[in-house]
Amino acid sequence: MNTVLQGNPRYRLRIAVALTGALLFAACASTPPAPTASLQAASQAIAAAERAEAGQHAAGELASARAKLASANAAVTEEEMIAAGRLADEARAEAELASAKTGAVKAIAVNDEMKSSTAALIQEMQRNAGAQR
Repeated sequence: MNTVLQGNPRYRLRIAVALTGALLFAACASTPPAPTASLQAASQAIAAAERAEAGQHAAGELASARAKLASANAAVTEEEMIAAGRLADEARAEAELASAKTGAVKAIAVNDEMKSSTAALIQEMQRNAGAQR
């Protein structure tokens, strides 16, 4: 057999091409690892949004985040890891948006309360100033 390989360069070339093709096929066929870090980050962002009461102030964004996380988990089950990673990242972004909107609504409410309190104090000061004259 050694003489066959040395004497026939076409035979060696065919073997090399076949081996290279098999290696490339095996490399392309392997499934990338699950995006566990992205899935975990999305889950934590959703939990943080829920703690911030985003369900009351940004229900649409929170629902979208939950749906995208569920789709990401389904994509992992179907071994579509690239899609799963993308969906998990989108879920995290939606949850962070829900948290930010909730924070903004709460900040506006606090600001309005402070304006109201300040106005009440100003009226009280004006009444007291008028009574002392």
